Amino acid sequence: MSRVPGKRARTVLRGPRRSNALGLPDNTAADHITTAQLALAQMPKRYRRGRQTLIRTDSAGGTHEFVSWLAKRGRWLSYSVGMTVTEAIHEHVLKVPASAWTPAVETDGEARDGAWVAELTGKLLNGWPKGMRLVVRKERPHPGAQLRITDADGMRITCFATNTTGRPIAELELRHRLRARAEDRIRAARATGLRNLPLHDTAQNRVWMEIVQIALDLLAWMPMLALTDRARLWEPRRLRFRLFSAAGQLVTTGRRRILRLARHWPWTVEITAALERLALLPDPG
Repeated sequence: MSRVPGKRARTVLRGPRRSNALGLPDNTAADHITTAQLALAQMPKRYRRGRQTLIRTDSAGGTHEFVSWLAKRGRWLSYSVGMTVTEAIHEHVLKVPASAWTPAVETDGEARDGAWVAELTGKLLNGWPKGMRLVVRKERPHPGAQLRITDADGMRITCFATNTTGRPIAELELRHRLRARAEDRIRAARATGLRNLPLHDTAQNRVWMEIVQIALDLLAWMPMLALTDRARLWEPRRLRFRLFSAAGQLVTTGRRRILRLARHWPWTVEITAALERLALLPDPG
């Protein structure tokens, strides 16, 4: 979801398997709806509905129930939801003429080498919310990568659904591909304490997970508010080594508290600049 560093639902609900028009099971929607509701509740009220708020998921979110919930009248959320490449999608991809494929693009606007996108239409969209678009990408696999059974003509096939109009499909595909930042958050979560649950019973580990989530929120917002340039890309281990573990001395004199940092520490400038930026922020209280 844009605007809020959030968590991505990965739990699969076990139960009767129902299939939609694309042949996808509708058994993961409840978790995704709950997660989306919790994320929206954290946002300012004006962003809880309307096209200005975009929700992105991987193919686990590509279920009929979840997409219908996003597109419900009165909610009108924008979405970019990954879809599993089913046999029906695979057959349609094979029928797309060469002239219908558009080069994919990179963030700098240049064409992505060996990657093309196209929009699928027709019976594939039957039963889905009005206005849904299905965009597919084919790309030459990286050296050493193995093809999957859903790939076609030696190309890696992926697709996603969106309700955004008025923008080139290559731009929409790039926007969806940037959802990979969620993988960065997962990697940061593992490095912050979720790699292992260290305590004995469920209740204790639940407390541990709450603490880790608070830390992750701080790690998500602190670089945006306090750091600049390449420092914004530092992950937890590098932040701990360069910023959080820096030796310092807190001195109280008169009515002031002064933090003294070692001049020889290579990242003292980044630390002091970050503290100055945070001090300039308005008091949220």
